[in-house]
Amino acid sequence: MTASLADWKGVPAPTATLLEGRFIRLERLDPARHGDQLFAALEGPGADPKLWDYLPYGPFPERTAFDAWLNNHAAASDPYFFSVVDRASGQVQGLLSLMSIVPAQGRIEIGHVTFGAPMQRSPKSTEAVFLLAKYSFELGYRRLEWKCNNSNARSRYAAERLGFSFEGVFRQHMVVKGHNRDTAWYSILDGEWPAIAAGFEQWLADENQTPDGQVKGLVECRS
Repeated sequence: MTASLADWKGVPAPTATLLEGRFIRLERLDPARHGDQLFAALEGPGADPKLWDYLPYGPFPERTAFDAWLNNHAAASDPYFFSVVDRASGQVQGLLSLMSIVPAQGRIEIGHVTFGAPMQRSPKSTEAVFLLAKYSFELGYRRLEWKCNNSNARSRYAAERLGFSFEGVFRQHMVVKGHNRDTAWYSILDGEWPAIAAGFEQWLADENQTPDGQVKGLVECRS
């Protein structure tokens, strides 16, 4: 028998403009304030050459096209975009969004993850996802999703490391940049979140962070 949700009334759509973390803060995307540093982080010298491989847009060698892309994102309520600001330097180093937002069903997704090289394989990237996940469940969402191209090994590894459960592959789900995309689906449910959140908190804690890396990995902290 399925659980009764007779009292379910839905949840609000996201409206936050600032989410504070230890290493980063998430600010609602503002192209006027964030555009220069985002362009430098995502397209400037030292940018990740594989960054755009599995995204449905980019790369943007010309600033005009990049600005149009940012402005479209900033104007949308779904996806609902945040810029990632490094607390130590004040630099904007990436962006990501809440998307596929269905308040009536309590379903939401983290997507459009576009992190510059300084964020990758750092506590900042992990904390950015944690802050959006925490915010989503605080709003009352029942299901948090992560979807990616099934060929995107980096994104699949990230989803599993971050605590998302693999649910299957939607074959021939999309055509992206002239290629077939089979989409891998992952999720975290509200009942699973407290244990997963505790793992994030332990991993991000001062005693686990050293100049040489982490004492315990995120999966170890969660288990």
